[in-house]
Amino acid sequence: MSCNNCRNGADGKPRGCRSNGNCGVGGCGSLTVFDWLEGVALPSGQRPFDVVEVRFKANRKGFFRKPSTMDAHVGDVVVLDADHGLDVGVVSLSGELVRAQMNAKGTKDDHEIKRIERKATQEDIDTWQKASLREADTLREAREIIKGLGLGMKLTDVEFQGDGKKGTFYYTAEDRVDFRELVRALASAFGVRIEMRQIGARQEAARVGGIGVCGRELCCSSWLKDFRSVSTSAARYQQLSLNPQKLAGQCGKLKCCLNFELDQYVEAVKDFPSPNAKIKLKEGRAFVFKMDIFKRLVYLMAPDGATNGPVAVTLEDMHELLEMNKRGQYPHSLTEFALEEGPDEVDETYSNVVGQDSLTRFDEQRRRRKKRSGRRNRPGNKSKAGGGESKASGNNAPQGGKADGNKPGKSRKKRRRPPRNANAKTDKS
Repeated sequence: MSCNNCRNGADGKPRGCRSNGNCGVGGCGSLTVFDWLEGVALPSGQRPFDVVEVRFKANRKGFFRKPSTMDAHVGDVVVLDADHGLDVGVVSLSGELVRAQMNAKGTKDDHEIKRIERKATQEDIDTWQKASLREADTLREAREIIKGLGLGMKLTDVEFQGDGKKGTFYYTAEDRVDFRELVRALASAFGVRIEMRQIGARQEAARVGGIGVCGRELCCSSWLKDFRSVSTSAARYQQLSLNPQKLAGQCGKLKCCLNFELDQYVEAVKDFPSPNAKIKLKEGRAFVFKMDIFKRLVYLMAPDGATNGPVAVTLEDMHELLEMNKRGQYPHSLTEFALEEGPDEVDETYSNVVGQDSLTRFDEQRRRRKKRSGRRNRPGNKSKAGGGESKASGNNAPQGGKADGNKPGKSRKKRRRPPRNANAKTDKS
């Protein structure tokens, strides 16, 4: 949870927390847990939990045991016991909620939990910041060394220990890499203890960060830490197009958000028929073209292109058609079950809320023109149209009639165009 007035001032430091550039509650960073137990008194006789959660670079977190004589609060910079030296981190969570976090992550409260040495002094913070400033140059130089050795690996990030005596190099690789020569080259170039740590593509995206196609910060770098496997079946259940470019995230793998609504889609699809279901009609077989879970519609493709496109039927009518086929009843066509879809709800909402014309106003004019032209071309209206023509020809009929000596009725029949199905009538006669 961030501060109410956590905006950068003229010097570039936050104005809300006024803690010299570091948020006092640790809420400006991602993956922050709100301590809803803060201020709640413990039961009588129960001691406060002596394990705190500490955050490092790229939202890497760990659990450390604090001394009984030290009070650690969120936002405190502490010196920790690390491998071959000391490390520096920021307390991100304390109190009884840490116990719940340990249970959720499966961490045991035993002797393997490392200890906090003390609160960081100004000298410790200066050493920590100097080591952090070296990371960008070290990453660039290390990539040049890897390129010179011709190794098939990608160096993602470099993280120095708080005392500056150890550097952890995170990399990704498709195959196994022999980096013994690389470790010697890096140790001689930077003069620190080298640790190579291989990570996956999703962990790489979480450390680097970025903006997704949705316009928000990547879930893996902001809040998601439980990387579950994602398969293409999740896209099939949600009726998404199996396009690798659209389904893949910045890590090159399938997007983690495909699993977010998968359970709801699996539950909703149970009411729909199988995608391979077919409806037997007197004129042929109709098969399922697509299904709309939100509108609860099933689109059927009529046999032999009897209609211009797929026919939309409700889910209840689809079940009725299947039951009719089981009873041996076969409808003549899908026209009696077809559903006329109304205007799009999004367009109406947009025009009402924004106060502008509907986005489909030109389409409505075209529909009106089609309706008018359809009325003119109806079989019942042809006689009226013909009558109009006969009246027009009747005005000129007397002159033609006098010259030819024919009756007006006969002259109108001669000038009148024959119908399109005139050949069919002559064949029947």
